[in-house]
Amino acid sequence: MKQAIVTPLASRLAANAVEGHGIVRNPGMALDLGFLESMRSVNRSALERRVATLTKRRSIKADNQAAWLLRSISLMDLTTLNSNDTDERVRRLCAKALNPLRRDLTEALGLGDTVIRPAAVCVYHPFVATAVEAVKGSGIHVAAVSTAFPHGLAPLSTRLAEIEASVADGADEIDVVIPRGLVFGARWQELYDEIKAMRAACGEAHLKVILGTGDLATLRNVTLASMVAMMAGADFIKTSTGKESVNATLPVGLAMVRA
Repeated sequence: MKQAIVTPLASRLAANAVEGHGIVRNPGMALDLGFLESMRSVNRSALERRVATLTKRRSIKADNQAAWLLRSISLMDLTTLNSNDTDERVRRLCAKALNPLRRDLTEALGLGDTVIRPAAVCVYHPFVATAVEAVKGSGIHVAAVSTAFPHGLAPLSTRLAEIEASVADGADEIDVVIPRGLVFGARWQELYDEIKAMRAACGEAHLKVILGTGDLATLRNVTLASMVAMMAGADFIKTSTGKESVNATLPVGLAMVRA
C-alpha cells in the first residue's frame, strides 16, 4: 500500500492560504423567478440524513486536525456586537485578532513564519474607524454590521445611508440583514431590489447578507432567500445575527452550501 506523504503543518497552511484574502466579487444576475420556482421543494428528511453522516465520517486526525483548526481561525470574523461596546473593547478585540495564538502554541506547532489571523473583525458602525486604525497594515479586514442590525426594519434609505457611512469610515466588508417578512410573503422582487441597492451602496466593499435563518422557519425559505441574495450580488451569505433564538445549524448550513 502506498504510504501517505506527510508535509509540515506550516506548509499545508501556506498551500491553502488566500493571498491578501483576495475574493472575486459576485456581479449578480437578473432575478429569475422561474429558477426559484424550480427550487421550491427541499427534501428535508434526505438533507437531515446527510447531515447526520457529517459528524460520523471522514475523521481528521493528528497534524491534519491541527491544520484544519488553524485554518478555521483564518476564516473567522472575530466579533463584538454588544450594547455596551466601547472603543477600548474594540481595540482589545483587534489586539486578539492580531495575535490569536499564544507564542508557546505557535512554537509547539512549528508554524515558523506562517501567520494565523482571523479574516476580519466585525463591529457596529460607530467603531469602524477605531477597528480600521487598530488593524491597519495587517491584512485583517474590517466588517461593519449595517442596515439596522439585527432586525433590518428601518427604512431602506436609512439602511443604505448606514452602509455608505461605514464604507466611508474604512469598512471593506458590510454585513446586512434582510427583513424576514419579505421571505414570509414571498416578495422576492422586493427582496432582490433591496439587496441590489445595498450592493451598490457598498461600492468596492464586499457584501455579506445575513438571512436570519432561525427566523425563516423552513429550509425551503432558507434556500430561496439564499438564491435571491446571490442573484442580487451577495458576495457571502450568512446564517444568522447571533441574536435569534435559533442561529446556525448543520441542516441550514448544508442547504445554503447546496444553494
